[in-house]
Amino acid sequence: MSHRLKTGDRVTWNTPEGMTTGTVVRRIIRDTELDGHIVAASKDDPYYEVESEQTGQHAVQPADGLEKVVHKH
Repeated sequence: MSHRLKTGDRVTWNTPEGMTTGTVVRRIIRDTELDGHIVAASKDDPYYEVESEQTGQHAVQPADGLEKVVHKH
């Protein structure tokens, strides 16, 4: 991913079950705890909280693990 994602962007990412599609909930730029897991993030190495369209569950992914869904017209 070469560009910064924004809240509300539709993205895909890989999970053990396969590719998943969802929405960016927030950009994380400092160390954060989410669901008992520590996320070591910074402005130079941001992570994104995403919500799965299939399950509604939230996950945290590194920026390079997300691909923005682009609609072709």
